[in-house]
Amino acid sequence: MTRVDFHFNAPDKLQYGSRLVRKIYRSGQRVLVHTTPEMIEQFDQTLWTFSALDFIPHVQASDPLAPQTPVLLCSEACDTPHIDLLVNLSCDMPAFFSRFERLIEVVGSDEQDRAQARERWRFYKDRGYALTSHDLANA
Repeated sequence: MTRVDFHFNAPDKLQYGSRLVRKIYRSGQRVLVHTTPEMIEQFDQTLWTFSALDFIPHVQASDPLAPQTPVLLCSEACDTPHIDLLVNLSCDMPAFFSRFERLIEVVGSDEQDRAQARERWRFYKDRGYALTSHDLANA
């Protein structure tokens, strides 16, 4: 069963997501990042520019290089060559999350994002998923 972690109070979801993906990549894990169609290009650019010293190999999940690339980006359900870790930067729940061993929900500090995260939390809890909460404001 998928393990679900919530990272609350991210001051900037794209910057935090980039640092999180860098940490995951450095640990040798493969990750799929799910976000909205509007944010996917912004996140792609953030991965290129957030650190002058780091290169994080990434492509869209539909790219022919996806099987060889450790970080994949998507904005809709897709088949992926790996099922280790899913990072959700969207306010919506990825319908395909249960294929993954672990899901990290990144939640911003604005009230709308937090309200939608509470709905996702209830959904996962009602279905018996193991939940963990990390308040980034206290980190």
